[in-house]
Amino acid sequence: MRVVMFCHSLVSDWNHGNAHFLRGVCSELIARGHAVDVYEPRGAWSRANLEAEHGGSPLQAFARAYPELHSRVYTPETLDLEAAFDNVDLVVVHEWNDHALVRRIGEHRRNGGSYRLLFHDTHHRSVTDAKAMAAYALENYDGVLAFGNVIRDLYRANGWSQRAWTWHEAADVRRFRPIEDEPCRGDLVWIGNWGDGEREAELEEFLLGPVKALALRARIHGVRYPAHALQRLREDGIAYGGWLPNQEVPRVFAGFRVTVHVPRRPYVRALPGIPTIRVFEALACGIALVSAPWNDVENLFTPGEDFLVARDGDAMQRHLRDLLNDVPMRRALAEHGRRTVLARHTCAHRVDELLAIHAQLDDLEPNLWSPA
Repeated sequence: MRVVMFCHSLVSDWNHGNAHFLRGVCSELIARGHAVDVYEPRGAWSRANLEAEHGGSPLQAFARAYPELHSRVYTPETLDLEAAFDNVDLVVVHEWNDHALVRRIGEHRRNGGSYRLLFHDTHHRSVTDAKAMAAYALENYDGVLAFGNVIRDLYRANGWSQRAWTWHEAADVRRFRPIEDEPCRGDLVWIGNWGDGEREAELEEFLLGPVKALALRARIHGVRYPAHALQRLREDGIAYGGWLPNQEVPRVFAGFRVTVHVPRRPYVRALPGIPTIRVFEALACGIALVSAPWNDVENLFTPGEDFLVARDGDAMQRHLRDLLNDVPMRRALAEHGRRTVLARHTCAHRVDELLAIHAQLDDLEPNLWSPA
């Protein structure tokens, strides 16, 4: 099968967590013998920021870590969809694409494209910016891949698409796995971007406060940290490592004993059941995890066995203290979480689901190919 994907960027994960999952899915498809072409726009903000801050070396490191993956950089004015979609079976268009491009691809499908066409949503904008999401022209798409049931149901309820499937993110276990014999560098590591004020209070309660109260040796990686946040880290003695290439995450996890998950506010309040991909990746790497509250209504994990849940900052302190002082407890938690990922939440599982959706579409009558 030949698959084409349009995304914001495959080669840059600077403030762009969607690249993690897309890399894993593309690697899995290629490993199974499928042909995959990935298109990303010239001047994408993630890649532009990455190169502005770090030059070209991160792109070279990506090429070494993912030798099977390549992207075609395009400009809208010169993009030839006839050539791009020649002899293609499946096209997946991620929601971090320009509205005009999404419409143009849909019109190409309507005007004789024989491929299946899916829209891929992995963000909270369906709740926080519904007007922007409603502006995507999806009438010529076969359906939507949504990374949680609540988003899937919004597409149906709002009339954005008649067909939508839940397609959770997952871990690329080819890369995300325990690293043995890595020297211990500290107690706790957190890998996450500061964001746009969506979890500043939560970071204080569930990360910075507990680290300070327990006097932990801690390190934080991520981007877009404002000056006051960096000052706070310095005052509390927390090491700040800046942007971390995602392929280096397993080795960093291996050098610490615990990590935490602090979901952004929209996911807690309006999008229950959707963890970030960091949860899948951390558990795949075999590190013990404590999460701030989120409602696992889709039963992806078993809280208390795959990871611990802290209902408030005091509980986070207790859980971290217990895990750091109890090696068997910490090891059992990490091993259970990894077993769950391997059993249910790998990119191989998601590729199985994607191929099943494609087969389901192929079973439809021709006049039912596109949602009305």
